[in-house]
Amino acid sequence: MESIEFELLDLVIRAQGGDRDAFGELARQFSPTVFSIALRRLRNRAEADELTQDVFIQAMRKLPQLREPERFAGWLRRITVRMAINRAVRRPPEVAAGEETFGGVRSARKGPLEELLDGEAARHVQGGMTRLRELDRRTLLAFYFEGQSLIEMSDRFQSPVGTIKRRLHTARNRLKDELAQLQPV
Repeated sequence: MESIEFELLDLVIRAQGGDRDAFGELARQFSPTVFSIALRRLRNRAEADELTQDVFIQAMRKLPQLREPERFAGWLRRITVRMAINRAVRRPPEVAAGEETFGGVRSARKGPLEELLDGEAARHVQGGMTRLRELDRRTLLAFYFEGQSLIEMSDRFQSPVGTIKRRLHTARNRLKDELAQLQPV
């Protein structure tokens, strides 16, 4: 195990120094993991495949900024989750109907009012998040925005899974209270 970790660390350091072969080997080793995360988030093989390529392009650009090469795997996972969320939010809604049915159906696009309300809701949640304590905010961000599992959060926060569950529950309730306070009367 230690030998594998050393080889991975060596590859990351070489790739940070501009060694394209080392980066290619990292991409080969981590492609299945990145693809799996992307597929789980996007539920579309073609999009997951495309996102996998985009993640490695982004990783290649940002690799020199990685301060702790031994954390490459988690760093790459966070890039993947963030990019998958961005892609999922930006893609148009899927329609499960054939072309022949479109003639009599009104457009499923949102109108200006719906878009305004969606943007307002997002700003409302952001405002509530900023009013939370740091630990509550980090817990919610890790679970809902970074897509970390309870086990990953347990490692990250160095707390048992049960504690993480309680923190999530508490943080959600605190966010709900903050959002209620932000509601206009």
